[in-house]
Amino acid sequence: MVAIIFAHPWHGSFNKAILDGITDQLNKDKRSFQIIDLHKDNFNPVFTEQELALYAKGEYADPLVGHYQEVLKSADEVIFIFPIWWSSMPAILKGFLDKVMLVNFSHNYENGWTPLLAIKKTVVVTTSQSLTEKYSCAIENQLIQNGLEAIGFQNSAWLNCDNVGFGTDEYRKEFIDKVVKAV
Repeated sequence: MVAIIFAHPWHGSFNKAILDGITDQLNKDKRSFQIIDLHKDNFNPVFTEQELALYAKGEYADPLVGHYQEVLKSADEVIFIFPIWWSSMPAILKGFLDKVMLVNFSHNYENGWTPLLAIKKTVVVTTSQSLTEKYSCAIENQLIQNGLEAIGFQNSAWLNCDNVGFGTDEYRKEFIDKVVKAV
């Protein structure tokens, strides 16, 4: 099953068009998928004092966290879709990672740092106004290598559509086609 984590608040956005292109292809290929739409779910990315008290135990108070963990447990592929804002991921996605990737779910420390997830394929799809190279450190190094791969997300690929606000409709369509082929 493919889990798609979507982190954009506006359903008229180019990010939503990317999501639609991916889901259209998955439907054509008769592949099962589940969308985690963080904004539509009204996911709160901010830790409360109560949640932080549970964090070190690998526990949670927000029922959405448990739901998201179940989706990820049944996924063998994960696709992240988000805009790059302030040279990084949106806060709602950072909060998702903070609150969902808990000890004894995504990793543990029993024999040193041990990843617990076994996601066979990971695709990170982003959009930006600036050139892709500007975000290599933040996305490829920090998010993918030091974050996702460290907890068991494997075979990672990153696709970014830069200059998104200045490109033509044809430019954006070509990017969606590229993403669809990658998934």
